[in-house]
Parts: sequence; structure tokens; C-alpha cells
Amino acid sequence: MVFGSYTLWDQAAPLVGGGHAMPKEIKGNARRKPPEPSANHSDIDDWFQRQMPHLQPIVRALDKSIRATIPGLHYAVKWKRPYYGLPELGWIIELAAYDVSVNVVFLGGADFDSPPPLGTTDRTRYIKVTTLEEARRPELQNWIEEASRTPGWT
Repeated sequence: MVFGSYTLWDQAAPLVGGGHAMPKEIKGNARRKPPEPSANHSDIDDWFQRQMPHLQPIVRALDKSIRATIPGLHYAVKWKRPYYGLPELGWIIELAAYDVSVNVVFLGGADFDSPPPLGTTDRTRYIKVTTLEEARRPELQNWIEEASRTPGWT
């Protein structure tokens, strides 16, 4: 493949002993179909039960904070992740639980006045939450509030 005057090989990282590794393509939401809203919150409640026991209090606290802050939410679970959205803004927050942390993904986070520190693809920015105390940080609450006013993924 050729992009401008460079080929993918020109962009590839050199390997020890010669040759090049193919660069990874950055995948955003541009080619994915957004989730379909659930009838209610029960799909997310079911998702909670499937998470690591030590992460369940964290995901429940995050969910409680999101729901208390943003009225009129729609909910969905797709790709084993819960999504929170508003009809006029699209999907605005995604939770991604891993072994030791929960990522709170703001799907329009790059447009925030003070964006979350992690993420560089598209408009998505996120933070990692590893403790219940981190789930209650004022900065996180501010980002949730800002997400309620910022267009997300449609």
C-alpha cells in the first residue's frame, strides 16, 4: 500500500536482525455500528455480575454516578461493554473492565475543556479507575457532567 510517497514499509518499525514490523492500524469508532439502546438498565445490571468481584463495587459506583448526573440516559451493552447515551448527543460514555482496572471512556472527550489524559484516537479520551476512591474523584465527576453536554458517537 502506498500513502503519498511512502509505503507502509517506510512507516514500519525495524526489527532486530533486519526486516520491519507492519505498523498497527489505529481503530476508532468510524467503521463500527453504534449499539442499539436496551429497553432498560437490566442489560448493564447483568454485565455487572460478569465482572471480576473486586471490580464490581467500582463499576457499580461509576454507574451510580453517571446515572445520578445525567438524566434521560439510554443504555446498551455491546462488545461486552456498557454504553450510556442521550438521544440528542449519541453514546457519550463507555465502561471497559479489565483484570485490574475499569476504563471510563468519554466518546467525545477530546472536545472537553480539560480532556481526560489518556487516548489519542478520534475524539475518544479515557481514564483508568483502579479503586473506589478514584471512582469518586471530583475530576471524574466533572468529566461526566461535561459528557452530558458534548456530542458523542452517533
